[in-house]
Amino acid sequence: MAEEETNNTLLNSLALALVEYPRASLQELSCAVGVSKATLYRFCRTRENLIERLLQRSIESYQEAIRDADLDTAEPREGIRKLLENYYANKELTIFIIQYWQPALAESGACVETQDILDKFFLRGQQEGVFRIDISSVAMTECCHGLFSALIDAELRGRVPRIKVIDIIETMLLEGVCTQSYKTP
Repeated sequence: MAEEETNNTLLNSLALALVEYPRASLQELSCAVGVSKATLYRFCRTRENLIERLLQRSIESYQEAIRDADLDTAEPREGIRKLLENYYANKELTIFIIQYWQPALAESGACVETQDILDKFFLRGQQEGVFRIDISSVAMTECCHGLFSALIDAELRGRVPRIKVIDIIETMLLEGVCTQSYKTP
């Protein structure tokens, strides 16, 4: 388990380094994350292999975040908070996937499965009267991913303070931006 945590920590660091230095060689990346060239070469032999490994780890990270949030049993508001906290624990992978996204990833079995879990979670929240019903559960899933990605990117650029990211996303998801009920004419 300790080796897996070390590997995940290294992958998170490499994900951020690839975003900050998109044209860096493996040697330059090893310097950026503070490991020897030999250590990085044992870990990944090529940039292409590293990118593939990071894409796979990103998907696994999302799956773990969703699983660990217990969305099938958690009270909806608590489920949202736990999900966001879990996503945030590997925010470097979100930053990486924003830059290295490939449309085929959305169609992979793992991505479809995680979307289905979130769709069902939001639908359950609607059925329990916690989430509004005028927006589909599918749209809520997309909003959740979009808000998280946008605010993690904004944090990286210094536009949103780190300490507020999860609170802002949670507020936007659960309350929206209006201070009172708004109905379209």
